[in-house]
Amino acid sequence: MKKTALLLISLLVVFAMALSACAPKPPVAEPPVVEEPAVEAPAVEEPAAAVDPMAELVAAAQKEGNLTVIALPRDWCNYGEAIDTFKAKYGIAVNELNPDGGSADEIEAIKANKDNKGPQAPDVIDVGYGFGPQLIEEGIVQPYKVSTWDSIPAESKDPDGYWYGDYYGIMAFEVNSDVVEVPQDWADLLKPELKGQFALSGDPRASAQAQMSVYAAAIYNGGGLDDVQPGLEFFKQVNDAGNFVPLIAKQATVAKGETPVILRWDYNALADKDFLAGNPNIEVVYPASGTIAGIYIQAISAYAPHPNAAKLWMEFLYSDEGQNIWLKGYCHPIRYADMQARGVIPAELSAKLPVFNGPVAFPSIDQINNAKMIIADNWMSVVGADVKE
Repeated sequence: MKKTALLLISLLVVFAMALSACAPKPPVAEPPVVEEPAVEAPAVEEPAAAVDPMAELVAAAQKEGNLTVIALPRDWCNYGEAIDTFKAKYGIAVNELNPDGGSADEIEAIKANKDNKGPQAPDVIDVGYGFGPQLIEEGIVQPYKVSTWDSIPAESKDPDGYWYGDYYGIMAFEVNSDVVEVPQDWADLLKPELKGQFALSGDPRASAQAQMSVYAAAIYNGGGLDDVQPGLEFFKQVNDAGNFVPLIAKQATVAKGETPVILRWDYNALADKDFLAGNPNIEVVYPASGTIAGIYIQAISAYAPHPNAAKLWMEFLYSDEGQNIWLKGYCHPIRYADMQARGVIPAELSAKLPVFNGPVAFPSIDQINNAKMIIADNWMSVVGADVKE
């Protein structure tokens, strides 16, 4: 009985525990969610955009919309391609004044149009090396240093940027070999076979190319870099022999046989040879006893109606692109050494440059100035040939 009672009590306890286990548990309270106040990230300032000086120059030049050049024949140093490329690249119109003018004509055009903002006022000029000091003395050019300034040889530029060398050439005979026997040296210009056949590519009283022709004749006919008088005497002999034609010779006069022998820079003669392509046959000959080299220079007019377009033109010409365009026209660009060292000159352009192993004189700017003054002042009194168009 006692066991039975104990058993009953045990069963009741187990049953109670089972009921307790099955009962739902009271919910457990979750801790309240505390929202953190939003914190704004500190503002990050964008770096200021770098100012591109070239972009500013391009914009200013395009706003002007025009550029006026002078005395740039399209076949001279491949200037035709240079002008067309510049126009296409920047959308700036180019007015081409007096393409057959000489250095003196360019300088006179600046002076005559200093108060003129119209199409007759040149923005830029390309003149003979010897005219550099005159440009500064007369206050007719303004300084500007292109971005490639440091790669222009120091001896070929004004240190303050008033002018800078652009290219150089070597004086040569250009000959229409279908008409005359090809002269090989200076003395050949006196042969009777050349009666009425020889001319210069400009007026020695005004043209740097013509003056350098006379200078070259002086050096190899008893004169020298500091003695130009024998050059004038040589041309007197040529004129007295009846061989000299007082006409400013051009590609057309050579091709027609009007002036089948002329003296001019090799790049002009070689360009003519390419253009005429055998009709007629053109020979380019360096005088065997020696010749002369000449640098040309660029400058911006102090009165340029389009000064920003003028600066952009300079940047274009002195870029690798512009220098290679000159090289295509057989001109030796002033930055040639730098570009060759950096490997940016196409091999086919270098291969086109003619090779001359004879003597070539490179006069200083002072020597050129002295020579051109003597030639200009004494041409008529010594030679007596009034060279005209």
